Amino acid sequence: MSDQHAIDAALAGDQAAWDMLVRRFSGLLWSAVRAYDLSAADAADAVQGTWLRLVESLHTIRDPDRIGPWLFTTAKREASLLSRRSRGERLVADPAAEHAHPGPMPAGHVHPDPAVAVLIADEGRRLWRAVEEMHEPCRSLFRLMATAPDAGVHQLAGRLGMPSGSYGPTRGRCLNRLRAMLTAQEATP
Repeated sequence: MSDQHAIDAALAGDQAAWDMLVRRFSGLLWSAVRAYDLSAADAADAVQGTWLRLVESLHTIRDPDRIGPWLFTTAKREASLLSRRSRGERLVADPAAEHAHPGPMPAGHVHPDPAVAVLIADEGRRLWRAVEEMHEPCRSLFRLMATAPDAGVHQLAGRLGMPSGSYGPTRGRCLNRLRAMLTAQEATP
């Protein structure tokens, strides 16, 4: 069964087609996550997270021949995120806010003004809620930007499975959509 037929059948609810995709690509996913020296449980979570991302994105796949590289990149992204979490690295909603403080913030750090801390936390939740409502590739692009703030354009584009030249325009469109969504939310009483 070709990848196109398997994807079409899986979208139609064919469990055998889904099982074929899992058999075909599981080894690839496990090889991607093993490079991150994760615990067995975290490695399994990374692989499971990759399959979940596929389920979420299956209807948007335009080039079934690229499903293998897409899965591999997604597995690496999932593993990297779990690796960072297990090392205790903090992921922030706004990487720029992280640089406003000299040095890393200690665990359990509380802003001196509780009202400001509540407003900052609420703003972060509102931002990420809006990101979660967005369609692909914007949702993945923003997640990746937050989890890999130091990554270059070529690396980010590769992780998203897009040509480097498409990254900037796509990012611009996604930022405009996010800005419009947040502006609309602010205008609604």
